[in-house]
Parts: sequence; C-alpha cells; structure tokens
Amino acid sequence: MSADAPPDQGRAHDPASLDASARVFPAHDDAFVRGASAAVGGPVGAHAVVGRASFFTPLRVVLLLATIVLVLGWFAKAPCLQQYVDSSGQVQLDWRDSRQYVAMCYSDTVPLYSAERLDTGGVPYVTNWVDQRDDGTTQVRYMEYPVLTGFFQWANARLTAGWLSLGLPGALPVVVYFDLSAFWLALAWLGVVWATVRLRPGRPWDAAIVATSPLVAVHAFTNFDTLAVAGATLGMLAWSRRRPGVAGLLLGLGAAAKLYPLFLLFPLLLLCLRAGRMRAWWTVALTGLVTWAVVNLPVAVLAPTGWWEFFRLNSTRGADPDSLYNVVTGLTGWSGFDGPLASGQPPSVLNAVTALLFVLCCAAIAYLVWRAPVRPRLAPIAFLVVAAFLLTNKVWSPQYSLWLVPLAVLAYPRWRPLLAWMALDAFVWVPRMYFYLGTGSKGLPPEWFYAAVVVRDLAVVGLAVLVVRTVLRPGLDPVRRRPGRPGPSLPGADPDGGVLDGAPDAAWFTARRPPADAPGRAALVGTTRSGRT
Repeated sequence: MSADAPPDQGRAHDPASLDASARVFPAHDDAFVRGASAAVGGPVGAHAVVGRASFFTPLRVVLLLATIVLVLGWFAKAPCLQQYVDSSGQVQLDWRDSRQYVAMCYSDTVPLYSAERLDTGGVPYVTNWVDQRDDGTTQVRYMEYPVLTGFFQWANARLTAGWLSLGLPGALPVVVYFDLSAFWLALAWLGVVWATVRLRPGRPWDAAIVATSPLVAVHAFTNFDTLAVAGATLGMLAWSRRRPGVAGLLLGLGAAAKLYPLFLLFPLLLLCLRAGRMRAWWTVALTGLVTWAVVNLPVAVLAPTGWWEFFRLNSTRGADPDSLYNVVTGLTGWSGFDGPLASGQPPSVLNAVTALLFVLCCAAIAYLVWRAPVRPRLAPIAFLVVAAFLLTNKVWSPQYSLWLVPLAVLAYPRWRPLLAWMALDAFVWVPRMYFYLGTGSKGLPPEWFYAAVVVRDLAVVGLAVLVVRTVLRPGLDPVRRRPGRPGPSLPGADPDGGVLDGAPDAAWFTARRPPADAPGRAALVGTTRSGRT
C-alpha cells in the first residue's frame, strides 16, 4: 500500500497492522511536547527501537496516567467525606461551616443520596417528595436525571445497603455510596481513555491529554457525566470500526444517561450526506433512537410523571450560574429575556432564544461542511456541535466540560492549546465555589466568577476557531499531516470516519459544488515537501 493511499478497509484501525514507522511521536509532532521533553533527554531518536515494549505499551502507560489522575480526583473530593461526632453522640458528615465550598470538594453525589431518597430505599421516578419554594408554594419532585443515570444512582444505593449489611469495612452510608459511585465512574472514564487510544492507533499518545486533563481531576466525581462520555466515545470507536449498529447502541445508551451523545448524529448526518453514505447513517440513527426508547419506555409507561421530571425541570429552570446569560444579568442588572418570573414559571423566551441560537450554530456548521475543500473529519465537526450547544445553552454545569475533552483531543491534538483551555476551565471551579460561599462568609465577589466564566468561554471559542481553521485548510490538520515526512497530507483520511474514511464525495455533491471552489482546493489541501502549507 502506498504512503498516500487510504488505509485498508479491513485493517484501518487495527493497532497490530501498524509498524513503528507509522506511529506519530508527540515530541516530533508538537513543539510544546518537544520543548518539555528536554527534561527527560529530548525527543525519541531516529534509531530508537519503538513498539517492542512487552508491558509498558502506550495503552497501558496512558491508562496508568488516567488512573493516577482519577485517584487525585478522589482525593480532591475526600475532604467532603470526613465525619465527626455531634453533641448527641451521632456520627455525621462534616459539612460544617460550608466545608464543601471552602475545601472546594463539593460533589452532587453526596447531597443527592438523601435528597432523592436513595438512602431510604426510594425507587427512581416512583418515589416522590415535596420541596418548599422561596415564595412559600410547594412542588412535588421526583428523580431529576435521565433513566440510566437515575438507576445508576439507585443501584449504587442498593450496593451500599448490601455492603453495610455484610459488616464489611465502611463508614457513613453516604460515604460508602460516594466511593462505590466513584469506582464505576472511574471505570467509565478509563473506557473513554481506552477508546481514544483505539481511535488513534498511529497517535496513541494523544490519549495522554485525555488521561491527564485537569478537568478529570476536578470533575470526574462532581456528577455522573463520565457515563455519557463513555457512551459517546465508545460509540465513535464502533463507528470507526464500520459497525454503525453497535455505534447506535452505544450512543443510545449514552443518551439514556445524558442526552448529549445523540448530538453526534448531526455531524454524522452532514458527513454521510456529503459522502452519499446515508444507509450507514440511518442504521446508527435508528439504532440509537430505538435504544434510547427501549431504555426509557418502561419508565415512561409505568411512572410517566416521574419520567417527565427531567424534561420539566430543564424547561422551567432559569439561566445557570455558569451561562453567559447569567453573566450578563449579574454584570448589568438585566432582568433577562423573560423578566421577573413566578416560582415554577418556565422562562419561555430564554428557552426559545437558546434553541434558536443553537440551531443557527448548527446551520453555520452545516455550511462549513458544505464549503470545506475536502470533507471534514468526524471529530472536528462533533466538537463544534457540542461546543456550540454548551456556549448557547442556558445551563453549563461544571462537569459538562468533560463532554468536550475526548472530542477536543480527537479534533485538534495539540498539547499547548488543549491544556491551556482545560486548565482555565478547571480553574473556574475555584471562583465558583467561593461565589457560592458568599461574600458574607469570606467568599469572592460575583464579578470574579463571572470573569472566569467569560475567560473559559473565550478559550472554548478560540479552540473552535483553531478547529474551523483545520477544516478549511486540511493541510494544517495534525491528524492528516505526517510530521517529518515529505509529500502531501492525506485529505480523505479520517480515522474516526468508518465508512467515510477515504470515501469520495457523493455525485450529487460534486455536481452542485460551486465551480469557484475547484481552483483553490489543491492549494488549501496540499503541503510542500517540508510538510508546511
């Protein structure tokens, strides 16, 4: 097979089919890593023996790095698991004096254990309780998470009860519950890292960015989002292996934990339309939607009110503290698109504005796919869609940033900009915690938190600009370039593309392509003998 030919269809993503010469070394490919490698002797030499390790393979090293970061993430939450004996002699969780904010160890897992009646054997979507609103009215509440996440919490609560009933070493039930939940969430993230390595058999060290992300250390155990990220990333891996049915199954399961994995169907639609591979898209889309429906339908039929709680809450909640809408409100005193609202009244105008902005962003992304000189890779378009949702949505819970981590690494594997964004995004947790603490308790003024949110959003926008640049100039795409090797880039290559990898554009697309695009296309795609555009 020639160097410029598309990968063999049957072995495109089999790591065993790649010899050492096909592997991309970060210190050769990335100036930031090259400079950092000086501390350990510099880049790999030209005559180094590569690919012969019997144990410390790239996959195992990356998984080890991920495990270390996850352990650090658990220790970051550990201050919120401390216990004390109160005046009546009862052992209590030590959240005195707003410890969860001062120590910056807050996790939704801890308060939800009792708030959602998991500690008393409550069944998600069946068990309800009454919340008191600020205006004195009440609201009947149910489990507020999608079905798979709801029963994930319930299963861990039952495991907690079983663990303690056996007399095994333990602590307060809520602490055991957190630790059991953290174990499964950590396994889910290791699945994300494993899938990222498999998605890049020629660039296994890209996954080290996913493994060592500061966002993982801060937010892997803040909520339950690693489950959905695992579904989305494993779904992309199945798609890359030309198994759209399995990909749809995994995306559907991920969406049953958090809806965002279904967003990946939109970039797949755009790319399959351009390539004329709609049969594969219908397979992944229908399988994904049917899987989501199969998981949700029993709950929707048996407990419709409880099942609807997730959707009701998302339609009635206002702008989240981490959203740009709340930042504008906090800095200007603006009352929002809807003005003052009664308790429980949905912000209808805000909901419509966020939906319209996201649709407009998706239309712009569709136009980008149409105008791109060669068909874009899946990962950059998927990253742009998810980033557009987060930037335009009224809710950006801190752990949502984990959604972007594998997509960003797959889309633009450059260490400096990725680590800069991840570090900034992780740092938002500090002013957020001290914003909740309040200035009366020696917390930070809101303006500090608002500034951090704006910087975080600008970092995501900047990263999106870099991704768009590689779409419009494929010769700059790190995944399509072959560092240190002469010759053109691989414009049709897409290691995530599955049936799209190396496929030509559809005849209908070629026939409708604006003629003005053709003359400059080679200049946009090609590289010189030095590998530079």
